Amino acid sequence: MAEMEFGWKFAQCFGDKGEVEDITEADIISTVEFDHTGDYLATGDKGGRVVLFERNDGKKGCEYKFYTEFQSHEPEFDYLKSLEIEEKINKIKWCKRQNAAHFLLSTNDKTIKLWKVFEKSLKVVAENNLSDGLRPQNGRIQQLRLPKLTHHDTIIAAVPRKVYANAHAYHINSISINSDGETYISADDLRINLWNLNISDQSFNIVDIKPVNMEELTEVITAAEFHPSHCNLFMYSSSKGTIKLSDMRTAALCDQHSKMFEEQEDPTNKSFFSEIISSISDVKFSRDGRYILSRDYLTLKIWDINMETRPLKTINIHDHLRNKLCDLYENDCIFDKFECTFSGDGQNVLTGSYNNYFHIYDREGLTDIALQADKSAFKAKRVGASSKSKMLARTKSSKKEEINVDAIDFNKKILHASWHPNENSIAVAATNNLFIFTEL
Repeated sequence: MAEMEFGWKFAQCFGDKGEVEDITEADIISTVEFDHTGDYLATGDKGGRVVLFERNDGKKGCEYKFYTEFQSHEPEFDYLKSLEIEEKINKIKWCKRQNAAHFLLSTNDKTIKLWKVFEKSLKVVAENNLSDGLRPQNGRIQQLRLPKLTHHDTIIAAVPRKVYANAHAYHINSISINSDGETYISADDLRINLWNLNISDQSFNIVDIKPVNMEELTEVITAAEFHPSHCNLFMYSSSKGTIKLSDMRTAALCDQHSKMFEEQEDPTNKSFFSEIISSISDVKFSRDGRYILSRDYLTLKIWDINMETRPLKTINIHDHLRNKLCDLYENDCIFDKFECTFSGDGQNVLTGSYNNYFHIYDREGLTDIALQADKSAFKAKRVGASSKSKMLARTKSSKKEEINVDAIDFNKKILHASWHPNENSIAVAATNNLFIFTEL
């Protein structure tokens, strides 16, 4: 019914389908990322594991199957600072494929690793001097034969090719691979470093906003990304609600930005929570590099790279929570970092919300499709009752449904999602489950 009318359907769910109370912390998915072809999908979790999925060509539509899993990071301890370093995977980025192997970057709070994932042939000794039951006579072998190895099995192996460590004093929140395929940036709260993928013991600091006196600290870097086609341009967002575009050609240290995208706040709306809710949790370029998508706690904004003073469109995601900010501050939900992403063609945008809902908007913000990544989705699929799957769709002209704020489960939230680069299929992380939704 609703599914057919608005064109999206639940396709798959990976992960334990038990109750939320039984979930192990280590199994909670912390990042989701399609590769450049969309044929492979990676997830990272709080237990430091990376799980890869491969497109299942034997199935109609957009379906995936398990490819391989490996332990990317282990818990560590910094003895100098007496700090525990979590194994949680913060971000995964795929390198563009050059040969039969896959290369991907994964990072926790401190260390970035370059992984090579490839098919490995396991061979066993099939023939040797003792294989046919002959025993040496008088301690002598009459005829020496070279051992023969034969193919036994093919496994998917993952090996760390490079480990980029000791370059960040603060927690890494972003990594982004350059369009040149040779370099990438990593960002923490106060600094952004530029790396060459082939050199693990040296990086260049290109942004440093750390004040001489830390008591004068007023903002932190929240996300950073390279321009999709101009290898000299990158942007980074801040907790003050600004997005800065920098050009690496202008200076070695890019503290002086080329452009700054900022919308002035209405003084009448100013409150104790203003600074917290204006903090940008994620920024993304559209594939053509013309538009920038940014997400703060209450809104999703679409910017034109040529217009710095205000966004092209502001979409209210959590307007119904504006009167509940005090409670959200008390339970720390106001600090939730929701990601956002453009569709492959740049015509639609996606971001998450509470109650395991996520929203798909067209770029003009005229339509809002709300889908729920919930167990009801695959239950509905199993019994063939599409009407049971949770789906709301509305246009700006229609009256917005009243949302019962008190009924919202703030423990169920969609923070991480990725959009297939070439088609309208999306991967969504809901606690310890990975959901695939696709357009009909």
